[in-house]
Amino acid sequence: MEIKWGKPLTFVVTAEGDAQKFSTIEQASYWLQNKWPISDDARHRALDQLDAAMHRLATVGSARRAFILAAKTAGFVPETLVA
Repeated sequence: MEIKWGKPLTFVVTAEGDAQKFSTIEQASYWLQNKWPISDDARHRALDQLDAAMHRLATVGSARRAFILAAKTAGFVPETLVA
């Protein structure tokens, strides 16, 4: 069972303009673990928050916010900001 976290987040994840939609905690966790371009504090915090949310030790909202911050530090741009 996947944990939906509200409205999906879509980020442009490549210089070529490829976008990726994140609609579940598990999908975001997979990307952070396997496809993330950098390993920084924001990534580690997001992984911790997502894991805590999956185990109901943190809110889905806090996991979502941590993921958004990690995406920004990784250089991902929200699709809505790309012309």
